[in-house]
Amino acid sequence: MTPGQAAWAQARDGLVAAVTAAGFSAELGALLAQELGSPKAIDRMANYVRKAHPRTEEMLVDEMLAIRAEIDAWRDRKESQEAQAKYNARLYYKRMEGYDEDE
Repeated sequence: MTPGQAAWAQARDGLVAAVTAAGFSAELGALLAQELGSPKAIDRMANYVRKAHPRTEEMLVDEMLAIRAEIDAWRDRKESQEAQAKYNARLYYKRMEGYDEDE
């Protein structure tokens, strides 16, 4: 097992423990962990379960979807920033090449 897999399994086990302590099934906790994907997101979900004490499965799923939406928005923002940086670099170097030709 790689260190990444071990971190994921540990985070999943923590979420399953939090979900079962809140009175829900371990299967639900495992499904939430699978949908979230990363150990950081899984830990965030486990902290929510421990602190918010959700009363229904819908509340758990709603929070999982909110966490996924924030992660997806962050990824989209990073991709956009990278594309903008590449575009700006292309414009800058094209301008610099243009100045060299004029000299």
